[in-house]
Amino acid sequence: MKSVLIIQTLLLFLIGCGEKPLRPNIIIIFTDDQGYGDLGCYGAKGFETPNIDAMAKDGIKFTDFYVSQAICSASRASLMTGSYAERVGVQGAISPWNVNGLDPSIDTIAKLLKRHGYRNAIFGKWHLGHRQEFLPLQNGFDEYSGLICSNDMWPVDYDGNPLSGTKKSYYPPMSFWEDNEPSEVISTLKDQGQLTKKITERAVNFIGKNKDNPFFLYIPHPMPHQPIAASEMFLGKSELGLYGDVIMEIDWSVGEIIKSLKRHNIDDNTLIIYASDNGPWLNYGEWGGSAGPLREGKGTMWEGGARVPCIMRWPKTIKPGRNVENIASTIDIYPTIADIVGEKQFNHKIDGVSLMPLLQNAPGANPRNTLYYYLAENLIAIRKDNYKLVFPHTYRSYKNVTPGKNLHPGAYSKGRSGLELYDLKTDISESKDISKQFPEIVKELEQIAEKARLALGDKLTNRVGAESYETLCGSKPPAIEFSHFGLESSIELENKPHNKVLR
Repeated sequence: MKSVLIIQTLLLFLIGCGEKPLRPNIIIIFTDDQGYGDLGCYGAKGFETPNIDAMAKDGIKFTDFYVSQAICSASRASLMTGSYAERVGVQGAISPWNVNGLDPSIDTIAKLLKRHGYRNAIFGKWHLGHRQEFLPLQNGFDEYSGLICSNDMWPVDYDGNPLSGTKKSYYPPMSFWEDNEPSEVISTLKDQGQLTKKITERAVNFIGKNKDNPFFLYIPHPMPHQPIAASEMFLGKSELGLYGDVIMEIDWSVGEIIKSLKRHNIDDNTLIIYASDNGPWLNYGEWGGSAGPLREGKGTMWEGGARVPCIMRWPKTIKPGRNVENIASTIDIYPTIADIVGEKQFNHKIDGVSLMPLLQNAPGANPRNTLYYYLAENLIAIRKDNYKLVFPHTYRSYKNVTPGKNLHPGAYSKGRSGLELYDLKTDISESKDISKQFPEIVKELEQIAEKARLALGDKLTNRVGAESYETLCGSKPPAIEFSHFGLESSIELENKPHNKVLR
C-alpha cells in the first residue's frame, strides 16, 4: 500500500511538472528590408549564409510567413504587440520630425516577459518613437543600444556624401543610443559599417551576463536597409557585391550568437526566431536585395513586400529540418510567446494566434487560415488558405523602371490593380488573375474582408473600424508623410497616450 501511495504521489508530481509553463530564452533577430530570396536556404545567389541555413536545418523554415504591413514602424509595432497596426495606431515610418510612437499603455513582448521574470534587451533599430515615453526602457526592456529611426534618416546621401538644400538634409545627425540617451554620432558610412559588429558584441555580452536566468533578446538589425554598409572584415567577401557582404555579416552575427548559447550550455532551451520587417527595396538594383519569385517589394502588399523569410530554432522543442507551408505572421509571435510562458491575460486585443502547434509538429495543425493585407489603413487584400483576393488600388511599382546604381535609388512607376484573385499554391508570383473563373471564392473572401473593415476600417472604401485605435481613443491623429517610401499621399497616425483598455 505504501508503495502504491509513493507511485501515485510521484505521478501527480510529474503531471504537475508537465503543466508548468516553459521559460526558454527567447531571441528575435529582425532584419531590415531583407527579401524573400536573400538567404541561401531560400535560393539566394552570389553569397552564402551557412549559419542561417544551419538554423533552418536544425529548426523549421516557413514558406508562407508575412508581416502585417510592408513598412518599417507599422511592421515593428505589430511584431511587438501581436496586433494589426490599425489596432495599435502606428503607421508608416516614424521620422525624427514626428512626435508619435507606440502607445506606452499597450502591452509588448518585453512587458509580457518581464512579468514572468525575464531580463530583456534590445540591440539594434527601435523605430517605434524617440520621445522618452516611447523608448525601449519605458516599454519593458532593461537594456538598449542602437538606432531610434531608420539608418537613412540622417543628413547624408545614400552614397555617404553630406547633403544640403534637400528635405533629407534637414534631418538631425544620427546617433547611436545607449539606454535612454544618445551616446555617439554616426556621421559616415564607415560608421554605419560597424553597426552589425557593435550589435553582435552587445548581444553576446548580454547572453553571457544572463546565462543563469531566462532572457529575451531582441536584435532588430538596421541592415540591409539603405544605405548599406559592412565592416572591413566582410567588404568584398561575396560575389554579389556590397549587398551580399552585408548579408554575410548578418549571417556571421547569427553564428556568433549561437556559439555563445552553446558555450554557456543554454542552446537547447533557447528559441531563436529569424525574420525580416518587410520585403526588399528593389529600386536600388543589385544593392536592393531580391524577392525571389515573388511580385514587387517593400512598400507594397504584393507577396514580394509582405512575405518574408522566417526560421525558428528551438532544439528542445522543435523537430529539425521541416518546411512549414502554413500561413503565419509576425502578429503570431506575441501570442506564441504568451502561450509558451502561460500568459492568458492581455490588455489589448490580440490579432495573432499561437504557433506552438506548428512548432511542436502537432498532427493536422493549422492555427491560421486567413490573413489581412493592410497598408496605410487601406485593406489591400485578403488571403484564405491558398487564395488571395486583391482589391482595386494604386501602388508604387518597381516594374518598367531603370534600377538605381552607385548606391542611389531608381524611380518608381505607378501600378494599378483591379479586383484580382490568385492561387498562391500554383502561382506564387501573382501572374494569373482567376477571379472570373472562381466567383464563389471571390464572394467568400469579400465577406471576410467585410469583417476586417467593420473591425479595423478601410480607407479604400471609406470605412472607420469599430476597433481601430482612432475609434477607441476618440481623437484625431497627427499626420505623417510617406515621401520616404515614394508614396504620394500622407496618412494619419494616432499616438496620444490614453487610459482605455483596448479589448
